[in-house]
Amino acid sequence: MTNFFTYTVGMPYGWAWFVATIIGILVIALPLMLAVAMIIYADRKIWAAMALRRGPNVVGPFGLLQSFADGLKVFLQETIVPSAANRGLFLLAPIITFTVALIVWAVIPWQAGVVLADINVGLLYVLAASSLGVYGVILSGWASNSKYPFYSALRAAAQMVSYEVAIGFILISVVMWAGSFNLSDIVVAQQGHGLGWINGFWINPLLFPMAVMFFISSLAETQRAPFDLTEAESELVAGYQTEYSSMSFALFWLGEYANVILMCALNATLFWGGWLPPLNIGFLYWVPGIIWLLLKMGFFFFLFSWVKATVPRYRYDQLMRLGWKVFLPLSLFWVFLVSGVLMLMRVPM
Repeated sequence: MTNFFTYTVGMPYGWAWFVATIIGILVIALPLMLAVAMIIYADRKIWAAMALRRGPNVVGPFGLLQSFADGLKVFLQETIVPSAANRGLFLLAPIITFTVALIVWAVIPWQAGVVLADINVGLLYVLAASSLGVYGVILSGWASNSKYPFYSALRAAAQMVSYEVAIGFILISVVMWAGSFNLSDIVVAQQGHGLGWINGFWINPLLFPMAVMFFISSLAETQRAPFDLTEAESELVAGYQTEYSSMSFALFWLGEYANVILMCALNATLFWGGWLPPLNIGFLYWVPGIIWLLLKMGFFFFLFSWVKATVPRYRYDQLMRLGWKVFLPLSLFWVFLVSGVLMLMRVPM
């Protein structure tokens, strides 16, 4: 696209790169915002179906415009800042959460060659950028100057840090097997991985347990049920968002669901073949890769909603025990196991 603006339109290279980058960002960000609205609708429909209810069905055909009506309602509400709050940090916190949720999408490959920033350390970028989300949570709790949001922010920070450690070790196993930190290279490494005709690391008996652990850690990282302890209504009112209203509250909401979609994309990309079809069969490649990726993301989002609708909330001690006493030692052991197997496979017999 930069070459188009440089040679066809006649822009200087610097301006051409800038315009092309802005267009690329908008091409990702605007559909993502629309997707957030629709998955909120899908989330509520799935919960309703599992509880034998109808869910949103009034606003628009089949209730499809319900999320937009809710967004308009929130937009028209008054923004209230508590008198004792730190106003600057209070308003900055949701902006940080929302921005961090968007910038990670820069390295997600939609299909071969279709990625905003195809950097060699894409996976490290994902870890670094996603870990910044904890700052928005901590600032929102502290700046509210209220004990319940502050307690919730501390919970959220501890939870996110705990499971990021396990996620880091899980990703090391994937990186060692693929031989690259580049997300596009990781997807290509999964082509024909299972007996030459199955695409995806999930078929690998060494990496399938990591795929399961990564999915569960994704639930904890995005604070979804059964790990939604930061919003435990019976204890913390509404968590670190208690004092927020209007669009500042909506930014937290949008950021949370953008992170959920991101984790669905990472599950699909790291273990389930990304843009590749499930089977390494020629005619399946006629379907554009972005369609396969969206289908896999939809499947994982259904699992996210299914778990939320059916699994009871953990206690906080159970949550931390799972992260530190189960996932951390298991993922660390698996790094040694995978590295040992790879060493044996490369030693000439």
